[in-house]
Amino acid sequence: MSAVFNDIQLSRRSLLKGIGALAGLALTVGVDGVVMAADAPKFGGDGMPGGLKDNALLFVSIGADGVVTIVAHRSEMGQGVRTSLPMVVADELDADWGRVRVVQAQGDQEKYGNQNTDGSRSMRHSFGPMRQVGATARLMLETAAAARWKVPAAEVEAKNHELIHKPSGRKLGYGDVAADAAKLPLPARESVRLKTPQQFRYIGKDSTRGIDLHDIVTGNTQYGIDTRLDGMVYAVIARPPVYGGKLATVDSSEALKVPGVIRVVELKGSPPPALFNPLGGVAVIARNTWAAIKGREALKLTWDNGPNASYDSAEFRKTMEAAARQPAKAVRNTGDAMAVLAKAPRRIEAEYYLPHIAHATMEPPAAVARITGGKCEVWACVQAPQATRETVAGHLGLKQEDVTVNVTLLGGGFGRKSKPDFAAEAALLSKAMNGAPVKVTWTREDDIHHDYFHTVSVERLEAGLDANGKVSAWLHRTTAPTIASIFAAGAKGEAPFELAMSAVNIPYAIPNMRVEAPEVDAHTRIGWFRSVSNIPHAFAVQSFSAELAAAAKRDHRDYLLELIGPARKINPSEMADGWNYGESPERYPLDTGRLRGVIELATSKAGWGRKLPKGRGLGLAVCYSFVTYIAAVVEVEVNDEGEVKIPRVDIAVDCGPSINPDRIRSQVEGACIMGISLAMTGEISFKNGAVEQSNFHDYEVLRAFAAPAKIDVHIVPHALDVPLGGVGEPATPTIAPALCNAIFAATGKRIRQLPIREQLKKA
Repeated sequence: MSAVFNDIQLSRRSLLKGIGALAGLALTVGVDGVVMAADAPKFGGDGMPGGLKDNALLFVSIGADGVVTIVAHRSEMGQGVRTSLPMVVADELDADWGRVRVVQAQGDQEKYGNQNTDGSRSMRHSFGPMRQVGATARLMLETAAAARWKVPAAEVEAKNHELIHKPSGRKLGYGDVAADAAKLPLPARESVRLKTPQQFRYIGKDSTRGIDLHDIVTGNTQYGIDTRLDGMVYAVIARPPVYGGKLATVDSSEALKVPGVIRVVELKGSPPPALFNPLGGVAVIARNTWAAIKGREALKLTWDNGPNASYDSAEFRKTMEAAARQPAKAVRNTGDAMAVLAKAPRRIEAEYYLPHIAHATMEPPAAVARITGGKCEVWACVQAPQATRETVAGHLGLKQEDVTVNVTLLGGGFGRKSKPDFAAEAALLSKAMNGAPVKVTWTREDDIHHDYFHTVSVERLEAGLDANGKVSAWLHRTTAPTIASIFAAGAKGEAPFELAMSAVNIPYAIPNMRVEAPEVDAHTRIGWFRSVSNIPHAFAVQSFSAELAAAAKRDHRDYLLELIGPARKINPSEMADGWNYGESPERYPLDTGRLRGVIELATSKAGWGRKLPKGRGLGLAVCYSFVTYIAAVVEVEVNDEGEVKIPRVDIAVDCGPSINPDRIRSQVEGACIMGISLAMTGEISFKNGAVEQSNFHDYEVLRAFAAPAKIDVHIVPHALDVPLGGVGEPATPTIAPALCNAIFAATGKRIRQLPIREQLKKA
């Protein structure tokens, strides 16, 4: 006998109100799938829900022993944010890094400001506020020491965890005056003096040890899957195999016979749009996860697969190709591309296909929830604590203030863990178990079958070449289901923010440019993925640019620089980009000088133009992604059997000032590995509405033997007067086109669909 538990549906409006800015969706997708107007535009962190906070008393506390505790309000998933943001505070505080500890903030947007860790914006939004936090705390310590000594505050200097009275040389430790400092009113903002770059001890340096490094290496950290509470029970869930499907019948009699199984609970699903709601299904609750898994295997289930039961990704590709070959509404139109194309002496056409891909984080989703006294507490590996809080509160019918979200470390995120459906599942099952703590674990199969998948796309490009091989007209039709479909039922075609990722905002000096966006439906949950729509758009645009160079019999680098044209700063709105990653178009114009600069740097470091033996080649690609400029040069070796080796990758990154260079290099290296993985083997396919892949044997991730022998990251230096760019995502889109362009240089074979897999193997 199974227990039936019906969840409470969230309204689209209530959820969107709090999470509208996830992954850069700020004021972009409304409840009807349209761009939402704002009374007064706000940019950067100020434009995010919750805004920015820089209260020193909120983020810093100092014990009598002098240990400085700094709150990290963003989620750590390997990108180093639990080191980098506290490091900024510690530098301005002039604290000894060896005497700093970091604690993770609970999910509380009203208290900490925006905590959503998506969109490569943690540092670019929080660098200024965290500097202010550290400098304010430093001033308060200096003021407290001055009061203790009865001297003017100007005579006191904080230096390396000590307060020094400069005329007399007297010293106090930070812990000696911390209690007095904490009682002081916060000083006026204008009275707080920030350090000069020459005074930095940690910012811009490579010497700062990762705050979690030792604990991660020794296994003393807590990820979502590690949470254990007294009296906790364990759950796995059989979810509908097809998005939009629902349970028809269940026989749980055999499952209940499995040793350790306690109960079987039905979870009612949520009709589209998906939002961050659970998919529903049947949960098996047991004394341990293995028993729950075996109990799930014993369930006898039948499903009503619903409206997406016939979804076939191979057939859908044909639908997208047909749409891409027909005129559609223009989303950017400069000059008269169609007329010039019709008369061009030479016309080049190409179509590119990229399949769905799954996030496949090394740690699958996991969450624990417990309900006590009408309040719910959650422990989960989430990127979006506020969305988690709101989602759980909505499903339980609680006030947000009655939900506590404890953010654990994340074993990878890539955007998947900003959708907290798994946390809501744990909360609903705790309610079904009368408040007992319930841990929901997703197996790898669950993760791959029920992801918020990166969109599938067909990209069609056409260009007219004049007699000199110069591009006179450019047409790009980009065809893909939209992320907006998880927020608004029936939304189809790419939303403005998706189009502003390397489709409409291509800064080529071409007089006639037209970009169209044919509309197609979504048949599964579509979600943002590391670098989002830059991946398909940059693959197509950068591959096609190389094809045009080859058609013109020109060197690819020289031709690409000519396409970009002279150094200039372009207001994104001039390219029909009203989004610009949520940043001010005045502060963040698209700077083609910086775009040219990373191309020149990467190709120089890679030895572009050097003579290579047969079967080897260099490929180039460039991308403006998350307000950062990235160029990659990939060197490949393809043997007679079509096997690909990658001896070297050179990546030039211009992300503005380098706050933590070691983490910049690490993130770019990781993006390179991920980009190669997606290009070589990444594919999710659907048959009869269900995902065909299930684990890493058929949804492969890059193995160590296939990784590049060498990855060199070249960082463009900048002073603090240049605004910060993103780092976590921008490198990913450059890798697949650079790799495929290198394969063409080595073999003469053009790759226009991903993954590459066996395309180079000889029959």
